[in-house]
Amino acid sequence: MGAKRGRIGVDPARLDEIAEDLNEVLASGDPSLLAAALGELAREFGMREVAAAAGLSREALYKALRRDAQPRFDTINRVCGALGVTLYFETSSVTPSHSRGQPWAQAPSRSRKTRATGSSG
Repeated sequence: MGAKRGRIGVDPARLDEIAEDLNEVLASGDPSLLAAALGELAREFGMREVAAAAGLSREALYKALRRDAQPRFDTINRVCGALGVTLYFETSSVTPSHSRGQPWAQAPSRSRKTRATGSSG
């Protein structure tokens, strides 16, 4: 949508609470929980206002933030921006698992061609 994006007016003290709550949701690793949490916040501050500030239609916002939704990153980022919070990453103390299926998280493959030799010693 071509609407101008902005930010709704949220009390700075409330922003800290929102950021803390969303960080807990992100830690769960469940994108549908993030969508649901953002949906609750959007309803709290007004879907129409949040949608306008995010540059989305109200209908698209409802659809993207329903409990079972898996919204695109762009949508999440726009809604966070409209609410006045930012997604960020920090290191964790957990050793990453390369078996989670993220191709970008896997160690680079090093294919070495080895020659079988017939020598015995």
